[in-house]
Amino acid sequence: MGRAIALGLARAGAHVAIGSLVEGGDLPSAAYAARPSSAEMEAVAQAIRAEGVRAFAAPLDLRDDKNVDRFHVEAVATLGPIDLLINAAGVSAQEPIVGHSDETWMQVLDINLNGPYRTIKRCWPAMQDRRFGRIINIASTAADIGFPRYAAYCASKTALLGLTRCVALEGAEYGISCNAINPGSVGTEMMRLGSLRRIAQGGQGDTVDENFKRVAETMPQGRLITPEQVAAAAVYLCSDEAFGITGEALTISGGALW
Repeated sequence: MGRAIALGLARAGAHVAIGSLVEGGDLPSAAYAARPSSAEMEAVAQAIRAEGVRAFAAPLDLRDDKNVDRFHVEAVATLGPIDLLINAAGVSAQEPIVGHSDETWMQVLDINLNGPYRTIKRCWPAMQDRRFGRIINIASTAADIGFPRYAAYCASKTALLGLTRCVALEGAEYGISCNAINPGSVGTEMMRLGSLRRIAQGGQGDTVDENFKRVAETMPQGRLITPEQVAAAAVYLCSDEAFGITGEALTISGGALW
């Protein structure tokens, strides 16, 4: 989804900085997240530049204040002040409450909730000075509904909606909007990793493709959401026409609850 949003914003004329926990980045064994290689990061940067805009790409670990500081300073030095902030990084885990790893619990909340808190704090002053800013937090339908073995993920995404609403209210007088997007089941690398965990637990098919198919069959539209559909909503929320929308959570799930 982050890649699709980056390319969507580039096509709309924005210079784009991208950051991610990259391949080899440390996570607890029970947690999973898409971790692109450095080559994949550079390929996205090249695709952004192909749209006629500038790009900056670097590893980013949202758990590390110094790393977030460094990324922010380098991105601003390369592209200029940040107008649009998309918090698309995410990590998940599938563990029962009893026996849940404390380390995994804290890591999921640190990335999914504290990460956006850290990036917003750094981008906010320049947005306030220029009286313009658009902040979008990629939450999840998991923010509104519980699911067994996903307590850390659901808790982090619900809390992210609370952060979104507070930032929206504080930013209103400065021309800053803040919204969340709640995607349902999107065909991404992170969903593939989740499918592997579910298969290992003995549910929903024997292969990733079969798991994706079974999940799609449970959705009212009979299909998974695409990253590009999430990106289209993000690009719109960054537009002048969408400034009246703030503090909201836009669900894109094809009618599904989860």
